[in-house]
Amino acid sequence: MTSAPTSTYRLQLHEGFTFADARPLVPRLADLGISHLYLSPILQAAPGSAHGYDVVDHGRVSEDLGGIDGFTDLVEEAHAHGLGVIVDVVPNHMALVAPEHLNKAVWALLAEGRDAPTAHWFDIDWKAGGGRVALPVLGAPLAEVVAEGGITRDDLDGEPVVRYGDHVYPLVLGSEHTEDMGELLSRQHYRLTHWREKDEWLNYRRFFEVDGLIAVRVELEDVFEATHGLLLELHHAGMIDGFRIDHPDGLADPTGYLERLTAACRPGTPIWVEKILEGAERLPDDWACAGTTGYDALRVVQAALVDPASAETIDEDWRATGGTADLEDAVVTAKRDVVGLSLGPEVERLTRRAREARPDDDPEQLREAIVELLVAGEVYRAYVRPDERLSRTDRDRLVGAFAVARERRPDLGEVLDGLMPLVLLEDDDEARADSATDLAIRLQQTWGPVMAKGIEDTTFYRWHRLVGLNEVGSDPGVLADASPELMHEWAAHAQEHWPLTMTTLSTHDTKRSEDVRARLLAAAGDPEVWHRLSTVTAEAADAAGVDRPTAHLVWQTLLGVGKVTDERLADYLTKAMREGKEHTAWVDGDEEHEARVIAFAQDCSAGGPVRAALDESESALAADIRATTLAAKLLQLLLVGVPDTYQGCAGVDLSLVDPDNRRPVDFMSRFDDLAGVEASQEWPPSSLHLEKIHLTATALRLRRERPELFGVDATYEPVRADEHVTGFVRSGEVAALVTRAPGRLRRAGGWRDEGVSLAPGRWRDLLSGRVHETSPVTEVRGTSLEGTVPCAELFAESPVALLVREEDAR
Repeated sequence: MTSAPTSTYRLQLHEGFTFADARPLVPRLADLGISHLYLSPILQAAPGSAHGYDVVDHGRVSEDLGGIDGFTDLVEEAHAHGLGVIVDVVPNHMALVAPEHLNKAVWALLAEGRDAPTAHWFDIDWKAGGGRVALPVLGAPLAEVVAEGGITRDDLDGEPVVRYGDHVYPLVLGSEHTEDMGELLSRQHYRLTHWREKDEWLNYRRFFEVDGLIAVRVELEDVFEATHGLLLELHHAGMIDGFRIDHPDGLADPTGYLERLTAACRPGTPIWVEKILEGAERLPDDWACAGTTGYDALRVVQAALVDPASAETIDEDWRATGGTADLEDAVVTAKRDVVGLSLGPEVERLTRRAREARPDDDPEQLREAIVELLVAGEVYRAYVRPDERLSRTDRDRLVGAFAVARERRPDLGEVLDGLMPLVLLEDDDEARADSATDLAIRLQQTWGPVMAKGIEDTTFYRWHRLVGLNEVGSDPGVLADASPELMHEWAAHAQEHWPLTMTTLSTHDTKRSEDVRARLLAAAGDPEVWHRLSTVTAEAADAAGVDRPTAHLVWQTLLGVGKVTDERLADYLTKAMREGKEHTAWVDGDEEHEARVIAFAQDCSAGGPVRAALDESESALAADIRATTLAAKLLQLLLVGVPDTYQGCAGVDLSLVDPDNRRPVDFMSRFDDLAGVEASQEWPPSSLHLEKIHLTATALRLRRERPELFGVDATYEPVRADEHVTGFVRSGEVAALVTRAPGRLRRAGGWRDEGVSLAPGRWRDLLSGRVHETSPVTEVRGTSLEGTVPCAELFAESPVALLVREEDAR
């Protein structure tokens, strides 16, 4: 395949859904209208991996997925139906999990230590570990485990090893004759420690705070070649057409990595990066890629559909729960909690580098200054490269972080002043150049985990004002000032700089599926419904002994996900409460609190006043939910960029955060739904699910059939219309028009004299088949409107329209 992608469809592969399982879907996906399959990682992962991001062998296609033969068969099937293949790449880390011998690079490291041929692959602070790698895997201090016989001798393929549960570790040659277990372990290149001692001992860089994922140094040429060789071989053989890069911000030099990968690929190969952009942040102009994986597009589509008129009620109801009113306060508190509770090893390593460069400073003040700098970061990272001057944007971000840190801790001003030239790589002292460089780069590698764990995985599970906005890459604060302008500004920039960036509404990492969020945004557009649900649930929570902020999450969850099993609800709420870390946690949690909340939620779901209010609200909001669901999908599919559809989301999918959104999908049933709705030619279809899947197929087929209207040379023109309409025109030929704030429009009595201005001619709605004509002047109830289609006509049968100019009108 050599053609540029027009759309992708994401499939999550694992041992329960393999290449062989994906293969029968190919003809149906081609019929849906996509141009490329988009696969989760395909290399050999740890046993039982549900996602593939824990790679153990870069030299093998996963045997659990079907191996190279299974992948070849899937690719051949895809090519036979005109589809290309895009593969997810994991450059930042590998699995360091039981049984360790499956990862040969890690096994060599453990067996030979610093002298291992793969020792340089991994980001290890050898000095801090006394020349050993600390492994915080034990359930108790080492002496206790040894005394209880928890570590035993064994052999593996004729070589002596020790075992601890499922873990297996090699022995230094000759040490196996040591009789005392404690002494034997002290002679190894690794140090087994209690997991509670990781802050003191852990000395390798991790993926976020996950001990079982050890960082890989792909900035080194031989490591890059070893970890990317097979994927590039398959790429040059024509089996892989593009790549999605997982978490590039964790790398020492993301810019250099993308340059090296692009140079190793065929010219024009699309490479997308999983980059979370905050607020007005833009993707670095010098990155050699096609764009992001789409969270920035998700954010602007949501902002275009939020009704700001309800902001006052939503704010008041959240304040009434007693929850933290200010989002920024919540974020700072959460980031500080995460740095203190989860990222201790990273803080200690940064402090060691700072002490090396500033030996005369007070060690504790240096540590506290590092913490403040981590908390002060407002983006996932700045891009510090030792051989280049900082860009003005990156320098401003770093200087800004120092300013914030000084404001919060003026007592650390002198220490921060000493650190700033080091972090900016503007210090001229060659004696501390190595420490300064390591400090500067490592600080940036740690900003990302602080942002992700502090905001996405903590604040978003604490701050429940409107949880439909609590999404990866989104801004929960966009409410009173929400408008389509953010989308139009984003699209204009993307068309000029990143016309092939990916757009999405749902991924394997989203907190809620696009359709759950659409239901919540629809509810947020009706302040009366919102207030009633909030009030009824708060009263029920008081009676049940459940705190009101958590109850605010409960009713929004029940409304968003619809009818849900007790098991799914319990699993989700358990994760949500533990991630929030306010009343319970993954470690040393409060099981009684968890049980009380879950029982309350299940009771609310089953019956009583909350269930009655939910049912009544869902009925009242049906039209608004339909409008918001279809609007979000149409905007995403026709926006600037390459639209991705996450598995199952071509139709309605009401899923929560993983693992809920990775449940098995009945693909064939959904494809049969598409065939059925097209065969019936009923308009509008009998359900929202059928209408959405028809819309998805219609938009994707249009993009595939008319790629010139949406690609590099296309144009994007915002539609200027009434506040209840938003949309855009692509290349003067295709108009995507949607209803905005449908609840407020409904309460106002519906459409009146409003209209949408379009170029003169005949415009056919591909969804309904209806034709709308515009002329230089249109009379609407006695008012002359130039080139206007009345909204009452345009949206007579559906809250959205996909218009294409008829050939004879051009």
